[in-house]
Amino acid sequence: MNFILHIWRQANSQAKGFFEKHELEVEAESSFLEMLDALNERLISLGKEAIVFDHDCREGICGSCSLVINGEPHGRHRATTTCQQYMRDYQDQNELWIEPWRATAFPVIKDLMVDRSAFDRIIQADGYIPVRTGAAPEANTQPVAKPLADKAFDAATCIGCGACVAVCPNASATLFIAAKVSHLSSLPQGQLDHKRPAKMLARMEAEGFGSCSNYRECERICPKQIRTDTIATLNKLLSQR
Repeated sequence: MNFILHIWRQANSQAKGFFEKHELEVEAESSFLEMLDALNERLISLGKEAIVFDHDCREGICGSCSLVINGEPHGRHRATTTCQQYMRDYQDQNELWIEPWRATAFPVIKDLMVDRSAFDRIIQADGYIPVRTGAAPEANTQPVAKPLADKAFDAATCIGCGACVAVCPNASATLFIAAKVSHLSSLPQGQLDHKRPAKMLARMEAEGFGSCSNYRECERICPKQIRTDTIATLNKLLSQR
């Protein structure tokens, strides 16, 4: 399969970026990241600088891979991370435009790699609970109803990739925060610091993310299918502070 690739190149967050054109023949069974690997091998053999992009597990569970492919964060298939997209999926789109996440809070480090440490700082916006609780209790001493366990697990599958931010017209991180808050607040063990949701939202705004306007694009694009009902849970907790 032959592809025409337009890949975003940018030396750093302050530099002016541009699309660099490449033509490449790849196997249909190559993953999207393997295609970039092959392109980089060719660039290096020609004495040129390789394209920088984020990746780690390549199994769809770490949240590292982050590419906008023809305008879609993670690519054309729903509930699928970039590393799990394959070139055969693009046999009807032989010209691809590949960009990094687009958000003020995710500054470009280089080429296709962005700095997502703002998510870490949101998580660190004060502790989960306001008091010391001593040693952790044995995990199975308090039964958890199946519906609650399922709800908590669904929220816990958020991998923090940032696609929800990249697709949101406001570049809001509300779905990310809602997933993190909904995860443990759904369980009977312990009680969430009632000020924590507000602290996380305040940190979100300080980092340069926008506010949620209920476009629900975040739910559509999330590779782990985090639902916007977690945002309802977040709003309920905010109303109780």
